[in-house]
Order: sequence, then structure tokens, then C-alpha cells
Amino acid sequence: MPPKKSKTDGEEKAKPLTTASSRVTRSLGRRTRSETQQNGAKAAGSAPKPVKVASPKKAKRKKPTIGTGKAKKGKKEDEAVEKEEEEEPEPEPEVEDPTKTKIVIEHCKQCNAFKTRAIQVKEGLEGAVTGCTVTLNPDKPRRGCFEIRKEGGETFISLLEMKRPFAPMKALDMEEVIENIIKKIK
Repeated sequence: MPPKKSKTDGEEKAKPLTTASSRVTRSLGRRTRSETQQNGAKAAGSAPKPVKVASPKKAKRKKPTIGTGKAKKGKKEDEAVEKEEEEEPEPEPEVEDPTKTKIVIEHCKQCNAFKTRAIQVKEGLEGAVTGCTVTLNPDKPRRGCFEIRKEGGETFISLLEMKRPFAPMKALDMEEVIENIIKKIK
């Protein structure tokens, strides 16, 4: 059994809540940090004013370099690139050319199969048809949707509300689809 603690500096020990047990534990004689701060403030005569500490600003989260194809750089090079990006003026809005054909591809973001097919169609059309502008998802896409259309006009392919495993889309021969769209455009 540990020896009994003696009273220190005129402080009394806290007595246990129940009188049935005569056992006193060490934790009953201890004071919490808040109690000591309160007692210290009473002894000083005035309550201390809370000090406001400025929280550090959160750093902007950097985009991963995996998809950009850039090699990892040192801190100095990163800072130089960031400064260049900040100083670049915003590109002027493109003037619409009525002779250019605008094609919109709306693809769902639920599965990468949509994205790969959309990119395949985009590259095929831009390479084959001169003066053709292809945009992917100008607005928020619909769920389970894969649609290729002329902006404000004809729809080439429209697969809507597809459920997994997206069999109608996966059954398409994309090279054949691209050829058909090229024929319709010309």
C-alpha cells in the first residue's frame, strides 16, 4: 500500500464522494489544469484576458502532376512557374466563326469508358474535319448519357439513361461512328 500523502501549502485533500470506502486514490488529490489556472487568476486579483492567436493561412492545394506529364521540380522552379501562371493575362474570348462546325459531346462522368470514347471521337473529328470545334461536356452531363450532336442542331448519337455495364455504348464501333459523323458533317 502506498504511503499517505501529506498536505501541501495549506491545501486540503479532496475527500472521496462515498464514505463506505476508506481508500483514497492518487487522482483525487490532483488538480486539473483549469483548476490551477482559476486559482492562479484569483491569487493575481484579475482575470487574464484571452489572447487571440492568428491562425496561419491554409496553403493552396497543388494539383497532382500525374496527368500533366510534367516532371517533379524543386521548390524554386515551382514558385517561378506559379508566378508565371499568375502573371499571364486571361485569353480573350474567341470570336465565333460561322463557317466552323461546332460539335458537342456529352458524356457521363460515372465511368471512364464514357471519357475514353468521347476523347477518341474528339480526336478523330478534329483530325479529319478542318475547321471543326469539338467540346466535351460544356454543361453538367446527365447520368448514364453519351450523346454526340451539332451545337443547336442535329443529333448524331444519343444513348440516354444507360445502366451499368453500359452495354449499348460498349457495343458501338467507335471508328465506324466517327466515319458516319464525318460524312454527315461534310
